[in-house]
Amino acid sequence: MTNLLAALTTKTTGSTLATLTGGRIYTDEAPAGAAFPYVVLSIISTVPEYPANKTIENVLIQFSLVSTSPGLAEIGALLAALRALYDDASLTITDSTLVYCIRESFGAFTMEAATPSGTTTIRQWTQDYSLATVS
Repeated sequence: MTNLLAALTTKTTGSTLATLTGGRIYTDEAPAGAAFPYVVLSIISTVPEYPANKTIENVLIQFSLVSTSPGLAEIGALLAALRALYDDASLTITDSTLVYCIRESFGAFTMEAATPSGTTTIRQWTQDYSLATVS
């Protein structure tokens, strides 16, 4: 899984998504006090298969887009950039080959959070992708 995560994060290098977030693209969790906006990518699940002396990994990845900007313009731009980057993407993965990268479910959440300067609204949109690799 480490090689897949590396390939996913490497794909963001120089991308519109990286530009919009100032390069704040994290694996599993954002550091405490991270500036907004940012993206967190996580492995949700993996299901291995073993046909004909091969290993196929079916992986569900979730990207969480997080913004405090009022309105939907910033987070909408993040979502558009993410989808442009990963919908039917090709990836270079050490020790395996990507079979597919398909957009799956989407979710949107809003929450209030206390900050030193008061209360702020945090928007979190999640976009899942189903990937399969073979080695």
